[in-house]
Amino acid sequence: MAAGEGRGAEFHRYVTREIEETRTAIAAHYYDLDLEVTRGAGEFVANLGVVALGALTVGDISFGAEMRMSFGEPGVHHVAVPLAGGFAVRQGGGPAAYTTSDRAVFFDPGHGIRIEEWSADCYSLTVKIDKAALHAQLETLLGRPLARPPRFGPYLDISRGPGRSWANLVQWSLLEQDVSHGLLHQPIIAGRLEQTLLEGLLLASDHPYREALEAPPPGMRPAAVKRVMDAVRERPAEPYDAAGLAAIAQVSLRTLQEAFRRNVGMSPMAYVSEVRLQRVRQQLRASVPGTVTVTDVAYEWGFAHLGRFARRYRVRFGETPSQTLRSA
Repeated sequence: MAAGEGRGAEFHRYVTREIEETRTAIAAHYYDLDLEVTRGAGEFVANLGVVALGALTVGDISFGAEMRMSFGEPGVHHVAVPLAGGFAVRQGGGPAAYTTSDRAVFFDPGHGIRIEEWSADCYSLTVKIDKAALHAQLETLLGRPLARPPRFGPYLDISRGPGRSWANLVQWSLLEQDVSHGLLHQPIIAGRLEQTLLEGLLLASDHPYREALEAPPPGMRPAAVKRVMDAVRERPAEPYDAAGLAAIAQVSLRTLQEAFRRNVGMSPMAYVSEVRLQRVRQQLRASVPGTVTVTDVAYEWGFAHLGRFARRYRVRFGETPSQTLRSA
């Protein structure tokens, strides 16, 4: 089920000539940022439209003046699709990435962002994507946990193929803002569009799992593997051991281990640990800071060695457990 399936899309529109009002509006839906008019201050008019779609925030923005802006490490993925004009993006200390009419830029969530040379005629789509939701959707498409978080290429080809289709779908969601009682106000439609945009981005962008997504789907997993995976997902807190999993699978331990290696890419017990790690993240993200501790949640899901748990968590999700809890 897509994250936004419980409610319809939420629409917002802001038009202002005030820099501070512009900064406040952007921060309300995206990030706190520094915003500076570099040329044409008398022509400055910020026009920002926003559609909240669960794990995605879709918007379009223009300023009518030349701009420069910067913000810290947002902890999310972000795609900017220029429909007119252009700008340059610097991530951390890396080289500038320039937008064109044929390519969007894909922001890396692990670095501070500086947007430079925003032209006065620039009009851009701007899509914020929850990192955990995108990674979970990738796991769903692959049918297995990720060995490591994906690293996305800096550009997205929007001139043709999947990239063009994805950009068109983003634009359509913004057009719905002017449709009274339109389809996106229906939770079931908003949820499906959210899922489609997540899946479409994974099929349109460059990342190490792209080839696997485009390959023919694998055959059905053996029944023994499916029985274990279903049991673990349904009751992840059970005190499983290898022999108990083999009993659930109704095969020998050696047979089960080989089947998991071939079909899942890890051992049965590693799969149990992976599912529990996902549940830890879900609980941390859903908790109010100050009401729980990382230690409590880790112990609850069977992670007794906190140092090892913290290292695995950071490698798996690209942030520490404490950072996840603070951002809840």
